Amino acid sequence: MMMIHVVREGDTINSIAESYGVSVTRLVQENELRFPDNLVLGQTIVITFPEKTYTVKEGDTLEEIAASNGISLTQLLRNNSFLADREFIYPGETLIISYHYESQISTFGYALPFINSTILKKTLPYLTYLFIYNYRLAGNGDVFPFYDDTDIIETTKAFKTVPILLVTTLSAQGSPNIQAAYEILLNESVQDILIENIIQILKLKGYYGLCLTYLYLSETNQNLYDNFTKRVSSRLTSEGYLLFITADPGIRITSDGVDFNKVDYSTIASEVQGISFISYVWGTNITPPSPISSIANINLLLDYVKQMTPLDKIIAGIQIVAYDWEIPFVAGFTRANALSLEGAINLARTVGAVIQFDEISQTPYFEYVIEESFYTKQHIVWFIDARTINSLTNLIIENNYRGPSVWNIMNYFPQLWLVINSQYELEELL
Repeated sequence: MMMIHVVREGDTINSIAESYGVSVTRLVQENELRFPDNLVLGQTIVITFPEKTYTVKEGDTLEEIAASNGISLTQLLRNNSFLADREFIYPGETLIISYHYESQISTFGYALPFINSTILKKTLPYLTYLFIYNYRLAGNGDVFPFYDDTDIIETTKAFKTVPILLVTTLSAQGSPNIQAAYEILLNESVQDILIENIIQILKLKGYYGLCLTYLYLSETNQNLYDNFTKRVSSRLTSEGYLLFITADPGIRITSDGVDFNKVDYSTIASEVQGISFISYVWGTNITPPSPISSIANINLLLDYVKQMTPLDKIIAGIQIVAYDWEIPFVAGFTRANALSLEGAINLARTVGAVIQFDEISQTPYFEYVIEESFYTKQHIVWFIDARTINSLTNLIIENNYRGPSVWNIMNYFPQLWLVINSQYELEELL
């Protein structure tokens, strides 16, 4: 069980803890509050209610606690994420053993190999699959790594998470290469070379499968993607590997409302284990100010997708990022800068902003002003919080979708996993 508290005027961490009958220590630990005595009006605090807890005794070890309570060490770490930052446990402290679950979901995360090792180890217990973004496709069928991925693969397996090789024609910084994509799509000989190169990497590195990134998929070229997917799927299936797709749905705001690519996903869906619908976001954003990962837009998209895609192959993507725009927005000139979600809260605290909430998109935002010598700069910051995550998971459960995918896990957002882990059993495959 889980509840979300929105900080109001007069709230303190002590009064919030008292009103829900939980300890201040638990609230601070689970939400990783760096400034518990300086909360921001409108920020969210997640309160969890475990089914079973355990009080640490002298001489206990995590392995013994897990075994004596009939759970895996991974599950113990999942339920007590603060243990990833610790070398020791202390007599008298309380560990969460289990929550009450009625539903199960699969979880998917994206990461680059240079992810901070502590963040990786804190996040892996929550993930069923990890898509490792590390290989660029060239138009001649060659596959180039960005970084050494040996450590991240082995660590992923150690935490019983399935490592999946993600390939794309993008650069490591997200620069597009549409020419390389079409050189591959239009030439089956190049595809044969590419597929064999990918299988070599899967075998050499020990991946369990492949995730292809479809950035330019549209109604006009979907036959090329359908054919390519069939060829990849046939070869990978013969070798015993999994195949996933990350599809950019092209969601955009128009004068008539929300639009997206009206692709028929039925052929692709028949060939893969799942399709993650998500748009990669990077350090800057040149689009006008708008909600991050709007739940309303995701719902519209997936209502269309589910007409031709099995529900258990639909993966609902969400971006873990904040963007800070200077307004008014000037097309071709204004660029929004990315912030971590913690950075957005810290910014709101620094500028004295009150966080507002957009009910349609289920996302928070705030505005602030910077006074310069000769002029005033107005800003708006859009981000996501626990309410956004909860709305997404509710959407997934109500529609029997496969689960959420997170772009990306390079920064740790504790409330994301608190909301998911306290309500749903997470699928483990290894």
